[in-house]
Amino acid sequence: MAQRADLKKRINSVTDIKQMTNAMQLISAVKMRRARSQLETTMPFFAACAETMVKLCDAGFERNNPFFQLHHKKRGETWKIGYFILTGEQGLAGAYNMNVISTATNHIRQKIMENVRKDLKTSARLFVAGKIGKEQLIREGFDVVADFQYPISEPTYYRAREISDFIHDLYDNGELDLIYFVYTQIESSIAMKPIVTRILPVNPSGLEELIPGQYRADYGLSMGGTVEYRPEADDVLNHLISTYLTGMVYGALTESYASEQTARMIAMDHATENAEELLRKLTIKSNQARQNRITNELAEIVGGAEVLQAQQ
Repeated sequence: MAQRADLKKRINSVTDIKQMTNAMQLISAVKMRRARSQLETTMPFFAACAETMVKLCDAGFERNNPFFQLHHKKRGETWKIGYFILTGEQGLAGAYNMNVISTATNHIRQKIMENVRKDLKTSARLFVAGKIGKEQLIREGFDVVADFQYPISEPTYYRAREISDFIHDLYDNGELDLIYFVYTQIESSIAMKPIVTRILPVNPSGLEELIPGQYRADYGLSMGGTVEYRPEADDVLNHLISTYLTGMVYGALTESYASEQTARMIAMDHATENAEELLRKLTIKSNQARQNRITNELAEIVGGAEVLQAQQ
């Protein structure tokens, strides 16, 4: 009897968990569809910004612009690297946050080892969006900037512009020599992967890889078309730097948010399926316990009847 009571408690508990995970899955599905719609709207602008930078580099207009020039360091000098890492504010999204954190830490350690072999020092400052990543990286002992507090949820162009202005000033003032973005890129409806891409100085080959194929043809990247700049290419370049940064930040924020909601929806869907499977097994055990109790009661009744009949 005690075993069946325990099973009943477990069944009720798993049922409550299933209802909760199913509700979270439905909420994440709604947020995911909204985030995917925003991403589809954002992607042409993101692609245009990246494609324009690639075009300017191909035309050779970046030679005298510091935002395109990779610094050169002598032995004993320090590379000042900034990492903008986009994680979520909440858990229950599978391995989404840990994959981003792992990708960032592996890249940082790789950079440190490369510079050590060149007799160079490395200073890595981490600007982390999202509570989950910030807390984890602080525990691991990284130099995390505490007052950088921007979430990836519900991204807006105004928030992206604030972050891009902040990045622009850090690089323009010489506080950072290299700036990387670490975020999750969507490959398909269910496949995502964390990536590291250099934002400053502009990396044309890396940008070209980020542009989806369907947008390359639209903007002439694969068609070999020419672009005319007025009044001068340098004037256009200086104006486009801030637009490029804002577009890259906005694209990364939007894709990170869509990835997080997709990961949470998938995780909650799997959790609901696991709860259903556990309920099925517990129900079978409960039925077996109930059947055993009935069998024992029948056996006791038959045994008692036989004793009474023998006494008569």
